[in-house]
Amino acid sequence: MQTSPIGQPVTSLTAAASRSDSGGTEFNMFLRLLTTQLQNQDPLDPLKSNEYTQQLAQYSQLEQTIQGNDTLKSILTRLSSQDSAQALGLAGRDVVLAGAEAGLGAGPATWRYTADRSLAAVSGTISDANGRVVQNVVLPAGSAGGSYAWDGGLANGNRAAPGRYSLALRGTDASGAAVPITVNATGRVGDVTIDNGVVGLDINGTNQPFGAVVRVLAPAG
Repeated sequence: MQTSPIGQPVTSLTAAASRSDSGGTEFNMFLRLLTTQLQNQDPLDPLKSNEYTQQLAQYSQLEQTIQGNDTLKSILTRLSSQDSAQALGLAGRDVVLAGAEAGLGAGPATWRYTADRSLAAVSGTISDANGRVVQNVVLPAGSAGGSYAWDGGLANGNRAAPGRYSLALRGTDASGAAVPITVNATGRVGDVTIDNGVVGLDINGTNQPFGAVVRVLAPAG
């Protein structure tokens, strides 16, 4: 493998440039090293044409890598700006989240649930962020879905601490057969935060990622 006059393999330089955020610096260094190498080659043992071609190919790959990184950064910046603008429009709106983890804070933790057929019986459990069951629930039957709000009340009369809680439900139909139930957390968006390009939503005291929103509910009234 051909090396530069200072002993650094060209392939190592190319790899470094591919990993670097400031690819332009390594790109310019590559040019200087290649030029110096050509100027200082041994006249009795000049650089072979195939070796020169290989280094030019590396040069081209390096240039494409740098251009690709710049394009990717530009795309990510635009996407982040779009997410931020859309998230700001959600302030004060009720949304449905992808999972069953809801926030219990100043207001109750709320969920929606759906099934593919009418439920004759619905029951389940509420678990904290550590997976510990804190409350058992029995919900109204007779339909293929509904909503549930939990104010944090526990069986012992105490109230659960603010935080994240998940609802898991099981149901049966009129024949006693089990019916799968899908549970989604819901809540009203408060503050919108943007930290290093990552957009978060404050929903009842818990921070939820903007990407977790699967539906925006129409305003009541």
